[in-house]
Amino acid sequence: MVRYDLIVVGSGAAGIMAAITAARNDKKVLVLEKLSKIASKLKATGGGRCNLTNTLDNETFMECFGRDGRFMSPALELFDHNALTAFFKEAGVETHAPDGYRVFPVTHNASTVVDALQNKMAGLGIEVLCSQKVIALNHEGGTITGVRTQKDMFSAKHVVLATGGKGYPMLGAEGDGYALAQSVGHKITELYPAMMPLKTKEKWVATCRADTIAKVEMLVNMKKYTHLRAKGDLIFTKDGIRGPVVLDFSREITPLLSKFNEVPLLMNLTKGMNEAQLLQHFKTQIANDPHCTTLQLLQTLLPESVAAELCKMADADPLLSFGKQAGAVRDKLLKLLAWTPLTVIGHDGFSKAMITRGGISLKEINPYTLESRKLKGLYFCGEIVNLDGPCGGYNLQWSFSSGALAGKLST
Repeated sequence: MVRYDLIVVGSGAAGIMAAITAARNDKKVLVLEKLSKIASKLKATGGGRCNLTNTLDNETFMECFGRDGRFMSPALELFDHNALTAFFKEAGVETHAPDGYRVFPVTHNASTVVDALQNKMAGLGIEVLCSQKVIALNHEGGTITGVRTQKDMFSAKHVVLATGGKGYPMLGAEGDGYALAQSVGHKITELYPAMMPLKTKEKWVATCRADTIAKVEMLVNMKKYTHLRAKGDLIFTKDGIRGPVVLDFSREITPLLSKFNEVPLLMNLTKGMNEAQLLQHFKTQIANDPHCTTLQLLQTLLPESVAAELCKMADADPLLSFGKQAGAVRDKLLKLLAWTPLTVIGHDGFSKAMITRGGISLKEINPYTLESRKLKGLYFCGEIVNLDGPCGGYNLQWSFSSGALAGKLST
């Protein structure tokens, strides 16, 4: 049996970076992938455009992951966004940040990234075996000794689990790594699908699905949860909502849906304007066009389809001028414009989730090496651990950073 210095289970961003880091340190490395091709999920990242990272400093970056974000500090110190872009430049992939924030390959094509990583692994002599699903971790005396797949046994004194979460199972993310980690005593926190569209109780959204609303602010309208907020572009669908703000906010919503049947939201669709500011805006518009209808007035702020639905909710006649509406109707309309209610009642589960919220407990992982505190020589990186961030390159950067740290091999 061939003995390796390192076996990497999983060929996503984290696993590939762990393999490359170890191989650069003259380690004999084997990558095992259960699918017929490597990096399937990476190739689909960002709608195929591959938002690699972002330009935030490390402190701000970690804050966006919540209270456990500081766990990433050693990994980011080793391999932050500057190191990542330098790595890809060396690999022949030029990157840029068109909006000054999100970093993409200049080709805006994930295949460019995957091809460069494949070439790098080949150049380093990393052995890659596909269609090899790992079904067991071999260990003896508290130390890892290798892995067993459905076909073979492989021996190594270091194993990195980089199998990802449960999102997009058709791309290989079926949660295999959780069972492997549990088999050697690790605790897995509750798992929730995240970064995904949401379904709503209200049916009016279906009539607005042709329109995108920019800079929407969204909050949970429940006691103890009003601190949960997000901001970004919103898109209505035939049965709910999607768009960047929803992808971000779904990380908070899906755990709440597991506790409650529905989650009420409030949305500001008018770029943060409050009732007083809205009324002043209306007065200015009416002064310029005294004959404008209420619908036309609302259209200065919102697409026609959304404006029409808000008129219905407020019992306002869209063809009447704002001044001719009943006082109670005007008040209701201003309130609805400032904070439009919407009720989330479901989602499509892990099949449509880009990431998984939850994972291997961070308490059982050494943040300075990413080695297991339960089994010597076993390491974890990427989405398999209990860390997840918003969309915008956060999760991919964590995958690459954690892969680089795990691949250093502490022993």
